[in-house]
Amino acid sequence: MDQARLNQVFLPATYADGVPYGLFRELRTAAPVCWVEEPAVGEWPAGPGYWAVLRHADVKHVLRTPEVFSSHLGATQIRDPDSTADLEFARAMMLNQDPPDHSRLRRIVVGAFTPGALRELAADIDRHAAEAVREVRADGGADVVRLVADLPVRTLARIMGVPEQDRRLLQDWANRVIGYQDADYADSSTVDPAALTELGRAALARRPTTRTAPDGRPVNPRSRAALADMFAYAHALADRPRPGSLLARMRAAGLSAAEFETMFFLFAVAGNETVRNALPGGLHTLLRHPDQYRLLRERPELLPSAVEEMLRYWPPVLDFRRTAARDVELGGRRIRRGDKVVVYHASANRDETVFPDPDRFDVTRTPNDHVSFGHGPHFCLGAQLARRQMTSMLHHLLSDLPTLRLSPGGPAPARLVSNFQNGLKALPVHWHPGD
Repeated sequence: MDQARLNQVFLPATYADGVPYGLFRELRTAAPVCWVEEPAVGEWPAGPGYWAVLRHADVKHVLRTPEVFSSHLGATQIRDPDSTADLEFARAMMLNQDPPDHSRLRRIVVGAFTPGALRELAADIDRHAAEAVREVRADGGADVVRLVADLPVRTLARIMGVPEQDRRLLQDWANRVIGYQDADYADSSTVDPAALTELGRAALARRPTTRTAPDGRPVNPRSRAALADMFAYAHALADRPRPGSLLARMRAAGLSAAEFETMFFLFAVAGNETVRNALPGGLHTLLRHPDQYRLLRERPELLPSAVEEMLRYWPPVLDFRRTAARDVELGGRRIRRGDKVVVYHASANRDETVFPDPDRFDVTRTPNDHVSFGHGPHFCLGAQLARRQMTSMLHHLLSDLPTLRLSPGGPAPARLVSNFQNGLKALPVHWHPGD
């Protein structure tokens, strides 16, 4: 296959038009492990290239074999950190660790996501979802992305011990990190300073005023420099943690400064974006399949399987990177130690050898071995929490707005420009105000 066509897998602009499922399908047959170049994108310089892994079995193999495919060596983003210092900082994050260090960090926070802990959150999650729908019910229409955005940040604020008034800071930090390839999100600022706590206003004053380094290169959006306001807030809040909160657990664990900062980063960003991507994307998919929408309304007991199918069909994360720790063969290709290896969840979820008729959206599909929450030691710690939030919000949308539909003749849903996150920036919907 032509190299320029292979490079479409990398280019963020590709995903502004939709996930290239047709290309993934071709590659799973013709080149399931293939070399992809990293051309320069805007102000971001070219990279060395990487091996793209497209088949379900190969993706799972990479994810469950950290001794061969490391999260730690080069971190987990396609783009390399800009400097040795940035790499060392990234390596402190639990997401970018391999066992046993990853296991040590995971044990510190896993208590916040046990079944018992989630049961304590369930009533609040359901109440917040019901309130969000009730507030717009008489309007006859809304942007689903805005409608659902507050649910994950309110949930995270409670788990982390962030004051409710400051929860919008979590959304802005996530936008800046996840949406740095999209001009609409890269400079996100949605908070009202007057509504923040004193700690929140102090952090806002530390927000960097430029995304360009003195040498003219763009600042890594995941670096200490780019997120000085978030880390200042994290340290200030840690001096007065709410008892029992995730922040209190982190403080009591004796984490290093870098481990503490990157742990706060991980939950503030990843815990937010998974739901904020999956819910609008899943609802968009459901509304584009009216037969499945009708079936789910007639049989609400199918909601759990419908959520799994939404996650398969619209994975919130497109891909994750590993680095080869030694020479290895995968999919008939020889991978050298130090090569970047990027697994594509979006492709694995449409693998025809695992999912019959994989391009069909089917809310009754079972089994459903999707990899939207990963696989192996890095399986998403908040997977059950995300499922709970999706289930609650979808329940209220479907039961309280029975005539819900995509806005006829309105603007098309706006996609996030990103080769990492599978998100929508806007999804206009309508319903009869009398619902």
